[in-house]
Amino acid sequence: MSPELKYLALTALLTGSLWIPYIVCQVMTNGTLQTTNYIDPTPRPVPLWGQRANRAHINAVETFAPFAALVILIQLTQKNDSMTAFWAMSYFWIRLAHAVVYIAAIPYVRTILFVLGYVCIVGLFVDLMK
Repeated sequence: MSPELKYLALTALLTGSLWIPYIVCQVMTNGTLQTTNYIDPTPRPVPLWGQRANRAHINAVETFAPFAALVILIQLTQKNDSMTAFWAMSYFWIRLAHAVVYIAAIPYVRTILFVLGYVCIVGLFVDLMK
């Protein structure tokens, strides 16, 4: 498996797992779901860290599609090289740090990490277009 596909798989696992902190917060705050929660979809209130955990998950889902598409296109066109491996690896670690920083409410760092993640996507795009 190429490094790009390895980091695509790791990013998929990370993105697919980021709902867990939000659900932990829900259960800690409101207990387990009751029958009425299945009928009324109104979100139950959670502390700010739980709201941030939910937003971190949504943000990861929103940014996953372009990353995945570019990695797959790079594989299909066989344009993978050390730079595409670097961009894919960097994207994964930056997105992991972004989720931690988002949930922990560390100001400014979250934005910097988000932008760096976007830089990785642009790097993959540029390498694909060569």
